[in-house]
Amino acid sequence: MHDSLPLARRNSIAERLAQGQTVVASLLAAEFGTSEDVIRRDLRALASEGLCRRVYGGALPMPSRVRPISERVSEGQLRKHALARQAAKLILPGEFVFLDSGSANLELARLLPEDHELTIATNSVDIAAVLLRRSDLQVIFVGGLVHPMVGGCVDAAACATVAQMNVDRCFVGVCAICMTTGISAFDSGDASFKRALLEASRECAALVTTEKFEARAPHRISPLDGVQTYIVENDLEAARLAQLRDLGVAVIVAED
Repeated sequence: MHDSLPLARRNSIAERLAQGQTVVASLLAAEFGTSEDVIRRDLRALASEGLCRRVYGGALPMPSRVRPISERVSEGQLRKHALARQAAKLILPGEFVFLDSGSANLELARLLPEDHELTIATNSVDIAAVLLRRSDLQVIFVGGLVHPMVGGCVDAAACATVAQMNVDRCFVGVCAICMTTGISAFDSGDASFKRALLEASRECAALVTTEKFEARAPHRISPLDGVQTYIVENDLEAARLAQLRDLGVAVIVAED
């Protein structure tokens, strides 16, 4: 591509950043047949528009806007219900189960099997409210400072409480999933809490809507094989399904 098309070049770079890609000035200069100085000017212009964050040698995409859970709970309920229906089948009688904060796990809280004599722990205010309507469950709420975006407690006190538990099965909330970097969260405190939860749990599962395979989040929680079971939607690409299964983890595809 010739340097006589600066607007097309800049738009192309902006598209990559919008897709969550990191860009490197030297590689872009070689690709577009121009100088690194020209690319750096492009990146400065894109940064001034709020489309990227400049770093040494290139630029990073801007993090996705994290919306509070109050905005997310009503979205895609039928899809989350399908995931939760499959997840509920994993739970065995007498288990100590932890439901991490998240809108899909909130749906799971509504579908927990009856007469299983379950003990359910959660750090989510909304999930606790649902669980307390059930007389057949023993409910443990992990308290602390409530994070408004997460909808639950993820501070140091919450992490310390979870570290003292022996959880049979946890359902960890996932903000983003990547085949190379694993599962991630938007908030550093939330990521720390989730790492503590995985460490305290014998079996870990995650309910993952398809768009989370396209999301990017800055704080790593775990490699993909740190979770033993993924419940995914039936529109997930076959290639990604195969990649997950190649890691030796269980993958359950939700029905409509």
